[in-house]
Parts: sequence; structure tokens; C-alpha cells
Amino acid sequence: MHHTQVLVVGGGGFIGRYIVNALVAHGCRVLVPARRRDRAKHLILLPTCDVVQADIHDDATLDRLVAGQQAVINLVGILHGTEAQFRRAHADLARRVVAACSRHRVRRLLHMSALGADAQGPSMYQRSKGEGEAAVRASGLDWTVFRPSVVFGAEDRFLNLFGKLAALAPVLPIAGADVRFQPVWVEDVARAFVNALDNEATYGKVYELVGPTVYTLRELVAFAARAAGHPRPVINVPAGLARLQARLMELAPGEPLMSRDNLDSMQRDNIASTQPYVPPPELELRLTPMEPEASLYLAGMHPRTRFGGFRTRARR
Repeated sequence: MHHTQVLVVGGGGFIGRYIVNALVAHGCRVLVPARRRDRAKHLILLPTCDVVQADIHDDATLDRLVAGQQAVINLVGILHGTEAQFRRAHADLARRVVAACSRHRVRRLLHMSALGADAQGPSMYQRSKGEGEAAVRASGLDWTVFRPSVVFGAEDRFLNLFGKLAALAPVLPIAGADVRFQPVWVEDVARAFVNALDNEATYGKVYELVGPTVYTLRELVAFAARAAGHPRPVINVPAGLARLQARLMELAPGEPLMSRDNLDSMQRDNIASTQPYVPPPELELRLTPMEPEASLYLAGMHPRTRFGGFRTRARR
């Protein structure tokens, strides 16, 4: 079945914008609820995408959104918060999306989980993601679950963060420098979702989404610093000091760079369960290596970074 009417919950976020773009290119009509419509400006311009202001945590609203759709994609994820906030975003919402799909006979559900999602995991993030995934897997719907490692792309909050920090600090003190990650390109994640949408071979499957290469966090931080033009030594921060550092970051205004829960997540490697990773043929993925793509946007030359082109031409 060609699922042409798709609701994308969490479509206004970093990964969401790429998935929505890819769905529109695939010929879908996409509905994206946003807390504030102006936050999703970049999607309003897409020809077959409707952005509506809506509170997805309200059941009546969720019902209205799901009604008449042929498929639902749930991408909602938060990286920082309290136990209650994690549970609401990752576990409760997943259960409520499943319930709404069942009520409105929407069979197809694609769900964004995370590598390391585990109801018994070390962090609130991993436990709540694990609970949400379990709700989807028990739903009886035509579901597909994706578990990405850390996702890189022009607007990512990972490599960009390290690039910015390198501009400010002479050395980069990093907790969990030896934890391993397998970063996946945001365009590959989007491709996986769109290729799975109408493919019945993906029903009832859980897919890990990773890139072609495993790196330690130390290697990723050093790469981001170099690519941003500020090569810096990376030093490993011992666990006790790292927790203190994270606690202080949590107290600072705005979203923390690193929380104690992030540290808890980093007790486990964030890589595919089988190495070397071979992408499942039905997803039709060619894994994009990190360095060429990320070097472009970290250097400020990416077409998506404002004025990047002018700066490059002016040799600044």
C-alpha cells in the first residue's frame, strides 16, 4: 500500500525536517504538529506539507491529528529533563500514539527509538526510550522501529557543539572519552524511514541505524575541533569530576551541554550490535562516511549555514 497521508509527530526537529523533506519528495502529503508554528518555518514552504499549531500531549488533539492519516511517524525525543519529562516525551507519548492509531484504524506506525534504548538501561533517557519502544512492539500495528546512534548533520547538536567549544577553550576536557559511537548521517536516517514506509518487509522489524565507522568520543571531539579550524587536545575527565561538571552545567540557564543523565547513557557503547555493520538490503542504504559531510558544515561552508557561501567567496 502506498501511504500518502502521513502524520509526523516531532517533524519540526533536526531529524524531522529531513524526514519531512524526503516524504514530500516521495509524493506524500505530510501533517506536522508544532508547539509553535513559527518554529517550523522551514517546513511551511514545502508544497505538500501542512504545519499546524498543536499540543501533541493532549489526547483530543492527538485524535484529531491521527484521524484520516494512512501512516504515523513518531520522532519525538528529548535529551535533557527530569524522570517525569523523559517518561512523558518517550514512553507516555508512544503509548498514546499507539492508542490513537488503534482507535482510528491507522495500521502503519514508524517509531524513532535510540541505540541503547532499554527499559532496564543506566539512564532515564535509555529507560524511557526502551519503554516507548516496548509499547510500539506490543501494539499489534504494522510497526517499524529505528534505533539510530548519534546523528550528524548541518544542524546537529553534537559535532557542532564540540566545534563551538573548541573555539572557546584551549583544551577540551571530555567525560567518557573512550565511549564508542557510530555516527549516522541525517540524510541516511531520512532515507531509511522513507524507504521503509511502504515496504511490508519492514513491518515488525527493529533496525539499528549507524554509519560505516566506529569512533571513540575522543576521536569525534578532536575531529570536530579540527574541522571547525580549532585543533585542540582532548583530555579525559575522571568520573567524579565529570558528574560535578555536568551538575554545574545543569544549573546554568538554557539547555545544558551535558547532564548527569547523558553521562549515565555513556556507560555503554553506542554502536551496532553486529560489527562490521551491514545495512539491511530492504532499506536500500549506502552508508555515508562522516568526514566529508561534517567537514563542510563544521567549516561553515555548508549550503545550509547562512552566508557560508559569501564567506567562502570572500576568503574569510
